[in-house]
Amino acid sequence: MRLATWNVNSVKARLPRLLEWLAETKPDVLCLQETKCSAGDFPASEVAELGYETAAHGDGRWNGVAILSRVGLEDVTRGFPGEPGFVNPPEEPTLLDEELPPPAAEARALGATCDGIRVWSLYAPNGRTVGSPHYAYKLAWFAAFKAALTGELEKNRSLVATGDFNVAPTDADVWDPAVFAGSTHVTPAERQALADLLSLGLHDVVPTPMKGPHPFTYWDYRAGMFHKNMGMRIDLFYAGSPVAERVRSAYVDREARKGKGPSDHAPIVVDVD
Repeated sequence: MRLATWNVNSVKARLPRLLEWLAETKPDVLCLQETKCSAGDFPASEVAELGYETAAHGDGRWNGVAILSRVGLEDVTRGFPGEPGFVNPPEEPTLLDEELPPPAAEARALGATCDGIRVWSLYAPNGRTVGSPHYAYKLAWFAAFKAALTGELEKNRSLVATGDFNVAPTDADVWDPAVFAGSTHVTPAERQALADLLSLGLHDVVPTPMKGPHPFTYWDYRAGMFHKNMGMRIDLFYAGSPVAERVRSAYVDREARKGKGPSDHAPIVVDVD
């Protein structure tokens, strides 16, 4: 089975590239993040022509996740029990927009069973700035997902949690740790949230980078960042033992980050016996 994950940064903007990539790479299951469309507006008919069923979870212009499968989609779950959100926001907020808490419900998690493997497509909150309401929301989201995943693993150890986690697990997973000092994505609390997920018995399947020593998956759009390989590894593939022990290969598809109008993330492709 070939499994993949990709933050496409708008499925509609990237649709021609997505369809071409699906036809060439032929994953059995693809998890998408930051689809930026409602579930009803997802281009399911277009991917269906390539043999894929679609489960989508989205609420409009922001966030959004999806799972495409040609090996079945069962037990689809949109969100997870305990997923946090801010309720009753002030009607006339006085803070700047970037300081406001996120809305009560965000489309960030989608689960489905694909040929016996429980798959979660995840788009973790960004966190924005340390100490902000968004940062607290991010940590609460991870804690709630860990609690939900505990119950999932009790039912099926053949589980994959993958997507854009918006956390670099170690200093080796950012191009220059000094640049990120004091910022989100690298704080001890965020990295502990990842460690807490792994403590459930999951394994970090680290892909082959295809260029340089670091398997970066994200590069800012700013000129030269991608070509200089000034990136981050924030797209992760966490697998339960029954899946991790059968991984034959894993790689970052940097070719999908090249060309005209790419996403700022590259896909991860994992082949499992």
